Amino acid sequence: TALNRLKSGSIDENNYGYGWNQIKMLNGDLLHQAGFRGEGVTIAVLDNGFMNADQLSFLDSIWINEQVLSTYDFVNQQEISFNTGSHGTKVLSVMAANTPETLIGTAPKANYHLLRTEIKDSESILEEYLWVCGAEYADSVGADIINSSLSYTEFDGGLHNHSFADLDGKTTIISKAAEIAFSKGILL
Repeated sequence: TALNRLKSGSIDENNYGYGWNQIKMLNGDLLHQAGFRGEGVTIAVLDNGFMNADQLSFLDSIWINEQVLSTYDFVNQQEISFNTGSHGTKVLSVMAANTPETLIGTAPKANYHLLRTEIKDSESILEEYLWVCGAEYADSVGADIINSSLSYTEFDGGLHNHSFADLDGKTTIISKAAEIAFSKGILL
């Protein structure tokens, strides 16, 4: 049983490679010992792109096991091209990597939707609307979690900048969308 695996201390720190400090710090090793590695969970990753995520060996298992359920580039309105933005790849690897002795992520058995909502070389209010599109898509495909390490306060030209008072979790476009997503049962 999961409880017996937890008691057995069967996690080998060497097996996690570069991911050991992260998994230990977050107590993910305890979840992994208990048998929780993301099975049955669907995560939508909203970011600036997924440069080479389809070619990196430490992400092979999510492709081989068909855990990437979809990809979409809301910026260019097409499938992801895997040739722009590396931040999404880095974020994905923290969760999905599954190469023993090199890197094992926090949720290597989860399913993923890879969604580009961020324009790499500029900051505009449009990015908040693209994020909303990504969140709506995540809801439509049944995502359980939205992982997004994007924030919006200052934009090119300053015209649409958010004031400190706007950052109250209720006022900005992205805050309203995040609240709707949460009300639908999506963890952000």
